[in-house]
Amino acid sequence: MPRRKSEQMTPLELEIMQVLWETGPATVQTVQRQLKRELAYTTVQTMLTVLHRKKKVKRTLKDKAYIYTPAVSRTKFTGHAVREFIDRLFGGSAEGLVMKLLQEKHLTPEKLAELHALIEKEERDAKN
Repeated sequence: MPRRKSEQMTPLELEIMQVLWETGPATVQTVQRQLKRELAYTTVQTMLTVLHRKKKVKRTLKDKAYIYTPAVSRTKFTGHAVREFIDRLFGGSAEGLVMKLLQEKHLTPEKLAELHALIEKEERDAKN
């Protein structure tokens, strides 16, 4: 039975996308050098080809080498990933996620104060 093609990014694909989001257009060699771990050139090349097939990167040929650029912004990707995460783990309840973060002590008092200020701002904006 053939494997289903996934539109989700693997951890390695995400690492490569992080490099492209940070550095901008890059060759395979540039991406390889920027990664936090050592990978063979051919591995990076294969992963970029997979990302191109998944339409996560665009590539253009320049001087016999492909230049890869992100086809999806970090903001758009993270927004989609967060929505998907909340849907899968918390049944679509963002409140459930926040409550879990509070229960597990992942939010410092400073971050809670920032969150409270953000909520108040959103409430004021919604009234206007």
